[in-house]
Amino acid sequence: MIFKTKTLLPFYCLCIFCAIVLPARAQKTSSKPNIIFILTDDLGYGDIGVFFQNGRKNSGDRSKPYELTPHIDQLAKNGAQFTQQYCNAPVCAPSRASLLTGVNQGNAHVRDNQFDKALENNHTVATVLKQAGYATVAVGKWGLQGAKEEAPNWPAHPLKRGFDHYFGYMRHRDGHEHYPVEGVYRGKKEVWEDYTNVGDKLNKCYTTDLWTAYAKKWIVDHEKSNNAEPFFMYLAYDAPHAVLELPTQSYPKGGGLKGGLQWLNEPAHMINTASGTVDSYVYPEYAAATYDNDQNSATSEVPWPDTYKRYATATKRIDDAVGDVLQLLKDLKIDNNTLVVFTSDNGPSIESYLPASYVPNQPTFFSSYGPFDGIKRDCWEGGVRMPTIASWPGHIAAGKTINAPSILSDWLATFADAANLPTPARTDGVSLLPSLTGKGKQENSLVYVEYFEEGKTPGFKEFEPSRRGRKRDQMQLIRMNDLVGVRYGIKSAGDAFEIYDVVKDPKQTKNLSSLPGFGKIETQMKAKVLQLRRADSEASRPYDDALVPETTVNKKLVRGLRWEFFEGDFPYVISGKGRKPQSSGTTNAINGTEGDNKKGMVLYEACIQVPSDGKYNFSFQVQGKAFVRLHEASLFDADFGYVSNTALTQDAYLKKGFHPLTVYLLKEPDQKNHIVLLWKKDGSTEWKETGAHDFYH
Repeated sequence: MIFKTKTLLPFYCLCIFCAIVLPARAQKTSSKPNIIFILTDDLGYGDIGVFFQNGRKNSGDRSKPYELTPHIDQLAKNGAQFTQQYCNAPVCAPSRASLLTGVNQGNAHVRDNQFDKALENNHTVATVLKQAGYATVAVGKWGLQGAKEEAPNWPAHPLKRGFDHYFGYMRHRDGHEHYPVEGVYRGKKEVWEDYTNVGDKLNKCYTTDLWTAYAKKWIVDHEKSNNAEPFFMYLAYDAPHAVLELPTQSYPKGGGLKGGLQWLNEPAHMINTASGTVDSYVYPEYAAATYDNDQNSATSEVPWPDTYKRYATATKRIDDAVGDVLQLLKDLKIDNNTLVVFTSDNGPSIESYLPASYVPNQPTFFSSYGPFDGIKRDCWEGGVRMPTIASWPGHIAAGKTINAPSILSDWLATFADAANLPTPARTDGVSLLPSLTGKGKQENSLVYVEYFEEGKTPGFKEFEPSRRGRKRDQMQLIRMNDLVGVRYGIKSAGDAFEIYDVVKDPKQTKNLSSLPGFGKIETQMKAKVLQLRRADSEASRPYDDALVPETTVNKKLVRGLRWEFFEGDFPYVISGKGRKPQSSGTTNAINGTEGDNKKGMVLYEACIQVPSDGKYNFSFQVQGKAFVRLHEASLFDADFGYVSNTALTQDAYLKKGFHPLTVYLLKEPDQKNHIVLLWKKDGSTEWKETGAHDFYH
């Protein structure tokens, strides 16, 4: 699959943003909405007003300082709050990779702390939306480009992953500095516009301001030149992460087309806040703020430490930026046809690169983790529960609250659905559009996290005693309805899960695993976390070689496979989720003859009978395109970039019994014998072709 990219105007030729005047026109409507995905860096669930900070403010308790996020709160008021959305991993690289690819950490290519690892050359949100005619742009932090020594031609540059344009920090570590030129704490950084480093022109450009001004300029340029084409913008901020630098000055008055941040396109004065003093501005609300530090109203209040004035300023700057972008959509009369999503990549951080004269950054000051325990790099709720908001006027009811659990990797399927596209079979997520719009049946989201980190959960007195200073190491989280199973320091697949009802007990104070009836649930969790994942040698786990349990069979099985045919000229192998098949039936073989010689996708489902415990080798090839799952794990991906009739191999550790196999076959008329699927027990020299004797349904 080849995607053509547009040539971006040279940096010095960009139109001056503030001089652009668009003619007034009626609100543009389309069946395909514009989509803006706003992702922040290390912003906690508890940092946002509507999720937590407003409660601190309204409590009147002077020992609880609070942050202000009025524009984000208004976004929630106009749309929907997700109270139980999770990130895919509690650190940025794997979290962002899973978001962009729609693949959870059980099947992901980027895992653990693999910063700057190349995002795989496969479906992304951008490649999928381009199939519906979207213009695509990424602005801000990337960190998934691949080999550092290959600049500027990184193997996973955004322009090689479906984006038409890119402007931002390419390397992970560059996102630790919020001034590209001055490098207040971490040194000078590069900013890339497509394949050109333009960082030396960005004097005094605070990155929250810089990304916002560029995003606004790009939207205006797009609407001026090609407003019939919907757009997808991935706006990925690198704040409030780590450095806690301050802007140069107050946020410019107004917002949108004529106010707020503006792109001036003048080297050394590229945006309208690129003046004044670097790292200097604190919002007036915080500059003189005091609090009751000893919880004694009889003693005098003390000023906020400068560290937290900085943190609150960084957060409010993002809030102003969100308000600015939303005002632009109104000014351009495209707000009613734009789906805006706001969230974070993981929980709040304890990291700080401030000089030693500052107090260390502690998320306890604002309770940035909200009503939970845990921070960034934790699989407790505070490390993985995200402050997610979605707004789409006329489609999402104002003031809506969505309590069903979901995960960031669901957004690829959601955006495909909004663009009237099928979801690629490779993706693990489900469309959240039914929850957002109230139309259709919402499928259950698979909330699963696995992660390794050598540190410990902080010993904050606000956290439960049982997890203060808890060693992390290998961690895992699985959610089933209201119950979350968590494991820390995993040594084997048999290790016990702690089980919490996170709806009734969000702070996870009561471990239910030893109560009557929960032993069965724990067994289900232990089975599920093996059935939904595949091992990755670059992110090894102690349960990689564990035997995957067979499926529970509640009926007498008969030989053969069930099949469903979905008619259509699909650009990739589709999942079939949310779609009604045109025909269905049973068969004894996977041969692609179903569908009455029409173009489309055949989905085969069956259980393969494994004769004995052990390691099994599978081999697969197809004439055309296909995708294969064993249980919910990816077994073979013969879709994006696959060369017909190339043999693929994969191993699986399986217990004796029945194991669900799903084959998605993209078929062409008059094309037969698409698939060769072989298997054998490891150590055997003889491959056996699967047939009617192996499949049951």
